[in-house]
Amino acid sequence: MSARKRSLQLLAWLCALLALVISFACNPGGGANGGGGGSVSLQGAGATFPNPLYQKWLSEYGKLNTSVKIDYQSIGSGGGIKQLREQTVDFGASDAPMKDEDLQSAPGEILHVPTVLGAVVITYNLPPLNQPLRFSPEVLADIFLGKIAKWNDAKISADNPGVQLPANDITVVHRSDGSGTSAVFTEYLSKVSAEWKEKVGSGPSPNWPAGVGGKGNEGVTGQVKNTPNTIGYVELAYAVQNKLPVANVKNSSGNYIQPSIDSVTAAAAESAANTPDDLRVSITNASGAQAYPISSYTYILVYKNQKDANKGKALVDFLWWGIHDGEQYAKALQYAPLPAGIVTRAESKIKAITAGGTPLKQ
Repeated sequence: MSARKRSLQLLAWLCALLALVISFACNPGGGANGGGGGSVSLQGAGATFPNPLYQKWLSEYGKLNTSVKIDYQSIGSGGGIKQLREQTVDFGASDAPMKDEDLQSAPGEILHVPTVLGAVVITYNLPPLNQPLRFSPEVLADIFLGKIAKWNDAKISADNPGVQLPANDITVVHRSDGSGTSAVFTEYLSKVSAEWKEKVGSGPSPNWPAGVGGKGNEGVTGQVKNTPNTIGYVELAYAVQNKLPVANVKNSSGNYIQPSIDSVTAAAAESAANTPDDLRVSITNASGAQAYPISSYTYILVYKNQKDANKGKALVDFLWWGIHDGEQYAKALQYAPLPAGIVTRAESKIKAITAGGTPLKQ
């Protein structure tokens, strides 16, 4: 063999070795989630209620796991459940647990993994008022039924002694899309008002008796912020971020409670003993002197059996990080972290996720 041929072979061998070294350096361990190489992409969709937190999670998790690409679209709980059932997303999200009939009609077993807790708050735009209003359950039901139409109605005044309320018409703002936030709020109203339960009931897309619609928590927030004399309901983070006032709501113990991390945590604590194995639980109108009455868990929804092992492993790792390391970001965004006992039970749900019968969380 000539010296020239030997040189060319040596050069080819060195190039191949260099390519192998670069490949290993960029993807140690054969892929982000074990399995074969390259990045893994996950798509989620659903509730707007936890979206500020989920975007923070995706940002922080992405810094630690550069080969995992996760996108989450806040389209409303109804949309997230629909897309999960149609298997066009890798995970869904909802504030209200899925109903039995929806779970039974899905193409596979769906698990509920709680992530954090939050408050559905009553927010309003009533210049020049600068103090928090107070609402009893009956008054809230009557406002959203359209029975109370003026801000200076005697029933609102009775909840707010000494407050000068204007004689302006009330404009109710509600969700126009299928919404877990609506499901939580209407469930609460159904518990505290027999008339609401009979005429409207609860669910993600009720037939609203009065008002105008906004899409997502973002849409309702925007409508209230930009329109005087409005009242609506949104997740606490949206009101705080937009500097909107939030009302104190009378709870089942007769106390007017400010929505906060502590009062939401109190509602969860009062409901802990009644939380079933599948973790689908309502904590609205919880007993307890300091419990905020319109509180809720929010859930990520996943198929127990994952069709793609690489994607399934990436999803399991993200969920595990979320209910542990991710909880540290909750309070700054006005969410309450999961109670320790619920974290343990959420762990068991994540450990139950499999691909081809093999658990994905080792």
